[in-house]
Amino acid sequence: MEIMTKTSDTLSLVKDSLTKGTSYGDYRKLVEDHVEKGTSTGPNQTESLTQYTLLNHSRMKRLDKTVKIPEDIQKKFENFSGKQTWLVLTESWCGDAAQSMPAMNKLADFSPNIDFKVLLRDKHLDLMNAFLTNGAMSIPKLIVWDHEKEEVVADWGPRPSIATQMVADFKEAHGTLTPEFKKDLQVWYNKDKSQNIIEDLSQMI
Repeated sequence: MEIMTKTSDTLSLVKDSLTKGTSYGDYRKLVEDHVEKGTSTGPNQTESLTQYTLLNHSRMKRLDKTVKIPEDIQKKFENFSGKQTWLVLTESWCGDAAQSMPAMNKLADFSPNIDFKVLLRDKHLDLMNAFLTNGAMSIPKLIVWDHEKEEVVADWGPRPSIATQMVADFKEAHGTLTPEFKKDLQVWYNKDKSQNIIEDLSQMI
């Protein structure tokens, strides 16, 4: 999680973007439609992006049903008295997003005071460029807008804290992420069962 000082232009951009986000349910339907058509979100259409979209649809479908929230964290969200919008930038082909968004949605569902909205990155590049990770347009990127403070109080992404450290350590040792490491990362996600991201996101309220 990062808490960042943003310029007034960035805050205006975020506030304007809040009205453009779609619901998680609508996003899931969009991904399903792309699977049926053999396409993906975004301007680039390749066989690999189509296959990633298909795989991610299966992942999200499974996680939507199986993500378990610890009782103490559930109560924290149920008792949250502020007012926030969680705005996530994503694309259908992003594996990290597929592993994280079901948990985001489930946590937001516990609170009537958190509105979870989804934007496609490549249709909102101005917003994406205001929330780069180490200079890169990494997704998912979750932006937390506080309606009472009228500001961004946190942002998160593209990976849970443990996975972020795994990636940093591997890059330091090897320079770049290999296909083998990416497979190992997905194995970690499966074993973790969304618990690291749930803990990360519980610190945002």
